[in-house]
Amino acid sequence: MTVYVDADACPVKQIVVQQAKVRGIAVVMLTDTSHVLHEDYAQVITVPKGRDSVDFRLVTLVHRGDIVVTQDIGVAAMVLGKGARCINQNGFVYTNSNIDMLLYTRHENSRARRSGHYTAVPPRTKQDDEAFRRAFCAMLDKIQEGETT
Repeated sequence: MTVYVDADACPVKQIVVQQAKVRGIAVVMLTDTSHVLHEDYAQVITVPKGRDSVDFRLVTLVHRGDIVVTQDIGVAAMVLGKGARCINQNGFVYTNSNIDMLLYTRHENSRARRSGHYTAVPPRTKQDDEAFRRAFCAMLDKIQEGETT
């Protein structure tokens, strides 16, 4: 098992590394050339800058049983299709049961933005980090206990 992180603008990289390192789990962080990322424990893969270049490379690397950390619902859908687990930076776990509704909501939100409707994203809090840490640790614990779904 490997944890893959869609690392461009990911606020929980250090939590991922900390928890994976304690458990001896490999971490791969993917970023594009517009970001500089140095990490001692994780492997860092830098891809050429381009629309969705990190996303496509991440999806090609992921295998069944891996974990992906991303806020991109499209990436989540693709990695779920490959049998990987997926979680966002707030601790929300993407599943085969919720991904269709999330994709639909993403589509509707995109339509609303094209018509001029925008919503503000609230600032990140310590509670957001803690929610991610708890959900990520629970996911890792379930996998290490042998749970397959």
